[in-house]
Amino acid sequence: MSITAADVKALRDKTGCGMMACQKALKETNGNTEEAIEILRKKGEAKAGEKSDRQAGEGVIAVSGRTALVLQCETDFVARNEDFQAYAQELADKASQDGAEGATALFEEKKGEKVAAIGENLVLGAIETMEGGDIVGSYIHSNNKVGAIVVLQGGSEEAARDVAMHATAMDPLVANPEDVPSEVIEKEKGIYREQLINEGKPEQILDKIIEGKVRKFCADRALASQAYVKSPDQTVAEYLGDAKLISFLRLSV
Repeated sequence: MSITAADVKALRDKTGCGMMACQKALKETNGNTEEAIEILRKKGEAKAGEKSDRQAGEGVIAVSGRTALVLQCETDFVARNEDFQAYAQELADKASQDGAEGATALFEEKKGEKVAAIGENLVLGAIETMEGGDIVGSYIHSNNKVGAIVVLQGGSEEAARDVAMHATAMDPLVANPEDVPSEVIEKEKGIYREQLINEGKPEQILDKIIEGKVRKFCADRALASQAYVKSPDQTVAEYLGDAKLISFLRLSV
């Protein structure tokens, strides 16, 4: 009997096991779903199904080269486990080498085994890869719950790492002030206008005041124009000097 992708998916939905484990079990039982479930239960992998609906609100960030991802679990206890963190790094390395699809396939392949061993539901969250530039630096906070990647044109890896550390702390919205989305700016303008009217400011000066407020808002939310955390007297762009900030990525759990 031929095993279809729909058969494998149906078994996975019932058990919560990885696609590869389900496919193997179906092959062993010539497509008999109930026998396949029994095989998975005997191997301990079907235990994953009992946990697949639990909320995975904890986890860690892992970075490999230009790629970062989120691996989620249920408790901070597991998130601090070295084996769990090593699994997250393995997935990040796979994503860096073979893309998000490669990491997802590896996650599905090992999910049943890992859930059975750890005893918690696991969820592979965002997988992001940065492009462009010629210098890349990354930083993960000591709790492994927030991390960033910064891409520069010119400069050094040390500088890129410093700016990535800044990004984890300050949570910028965009790389440069001009990158702030127009819809965000329009929303802020509306808020400022209402505030100023309520304060009794004359109508003829509202636009000028709003323009200044928007300029400050964009500067405050853009990584390049934020006051650099290690040296608040200069902006991130001033700290970078001749190096140009191309883009950044910040992920958190």
